[in-house]
Amino acid sequence: MAAYIIRRLLLLIPTLLGIMLLNFVIAHAAPGGPVEQVLARFRNNDISATARFGGSDQGDVRSGSTSGGDSAYRGAQGLDPEFIAELERQFGFDKPAHERFFKMMGNYLRFDFGDSFFRDEKVWDLVLEKMPVSISLGLWTTILVYLVSIPLGIAKAVRDGSRFDVWTSAVVVIGNAIPSFLFAILLIVVFAGGRYLDWFPLRGLVSDNWAELGTWDKVVDYLWHITLPVTSMVIGGFASLTMLTKNSFLDQINQQYVLTARAKGLSERRVMYGHVFRNAMLIVIAGFPAALLSILFAGSLLIEVIFSLDGLGLLGFQAAINRDFPVMFGTLYFLTLIGLLMKLVEDITYVLVDPRIDFARRD
Repeated sequence: MAAYIIRRLLLLIPTLLGIMLLNFVIAHAAPGGPVEQVLARFRNNDISATARFGGSDQGDVRSGSTSGGDSAYRGAQGLDPEFIAELERQFGFDKPAHERFFKMMGNYLRFDFGDSFFRDEKVWDLVLEKMPVSISLGLWTTILVYLVSIPLGIAKAVRDGSRFDVWTSAVVVIGNAIPSFLFAILLIVVFAGGRYLDWFPLRGLVSDNWAELGTWDKVVDYLWHITLPVTSMVIGGFASLTMLTKNSFLDQINQQYVLTARAKGLSERRVMYGHVFRNAMLIVIAGFPAALLSILFAGSLLIEVIFSLDGLGLLGFQAAINRDFPVMFGTLYFLTLIGLLMKLVEDITYVLVDPRIDFARRD
């Protein structure tokens, strides 16, 4: 197993490099890069952008002394070429693409993600600032999804074809068909002062006076704020895991070893939880790291917007819109590295759940 882990860790390097290279090429090939973003702001008389990047006053920028017709950027007409060259230098676009990429990867190996183009903050500080929101949403959602889906899936498998199975299947289908953000809107209308009840807050992870509260009051305030966002994500996310658990149990119940155990006179409870459970839960439990990562960083953008939660999902979306490359690539590198490590943890979990699995001896 140790040799397998070492091989997987070594494989992380070319995998991570390939992912970063592919996204680097796509991002730089797309129109509307960071230089064009700034030029568009100048063309729209954005005085604050002038103060930020300097090098030319409003009159110089708007002067007609140079046509800018030779510029590679759309919207550069009427702007001083020296000013555009200064922008390229500040953004690092005065160097060839391959030099920028390898310099970026060299910095990322030291976890130096640089500074945001448009926020005047270090990317690492931005990630740490937004992380509590994403962790809160992802961790609580994943735990509750598993706590709901596993017992429900087992109950449906044991009562397969019964009235309970039919009715719960209808609930599962509805939960799977309606997106989480629609449930979020419904919860706001009903419970957050939209029309009926005003039980829960509409925005933020904690109250404005959270720092002044006692320890117990802080816990209550935090749970009070997180209830509706997490509930909306759980309702929209438990369906697939419930059906996976049910089908996994049904597959194991029909195996020969179950018939043998029943023939020996073992109770149904002993058969289910002493024999079937470990084999049936293998794929469910082993998928926990990947499920956590998916919900943690990929599934909460609209929920963050609806409930005014400033997390990693919203940060990544804004970075993509503004072509803030340091934030885009820094968070991509960080999350990809975590994702690849989580896949390794998933494989190790398989072995812990079922020792018969040995990846080290696999061809």
